[in-house]
Amino acid sequence: MKIILGSQSRGRQKVLREAGFDFEVMPADIDEKAIRTDDYELLPQLIAKAKNDALVEKIHEPAILITADTVTIFEGELREKPVSEAQAREFLRSYEPRTPSIIVSAVAVTNLTTGKKASGYSRAEIYFKRFDHKAIEHIITDGYVMGCAGAFAIELPLFQNYIDRISGDADSVIGVSAQLVTQLIGEVTA
Repeated sequence: MKIILGSQSRGRQKVLREAGFDFEVMPADIDEKAIRTDDYELLPQLIAKAKNDALVEKIHEPAILITADTVTIFEGELREKPVSEAQAREFLRSYEPRTPSIIVSAVAVTNLTTGKKASGYSRAEIYFKRFDHKAIEHIITDGYVMGCAGAFAIELPLFQNYIDRISGDADSVIGVSAQLVTQLIGEVTA
């Protein structure tokens, strides 16, 4: 069955392609900032479901729809996509080896033929080494991190020297757990 990924995230697309998924991309056009909760682990789940609901209305063919959202939590603070280069710089300067960035990546899947839905989330922790000034400026100049929760993208070569360790599913840190997507597709097609 046709698969539609409701995301423009290059990281999510990369993870799913490498996991063997063949899909079309159709981004959801929603105001993510309008969806708020103080429960930061719940927030990406709510946004992934909202993206899914928005796209279900637009697709009129048999398909499996996958939407996702990711947030970073650092020292109890929510870190979504940076709103400015200054904020991205601030995020990158604050990461340190002793304190993990908690990544929560949520997925919502709908079988558009049956209407069956499933959702879930994965959680990972990433520990960074200190970023030096030159690396931060190079990362910001590249621009890619402006579309990434927490202003980091571990899939980029720029980040490889600054990752101390990852606990949990590294795919989640990139934006979506291929294992979770596979599980949820199984649930909606069973």
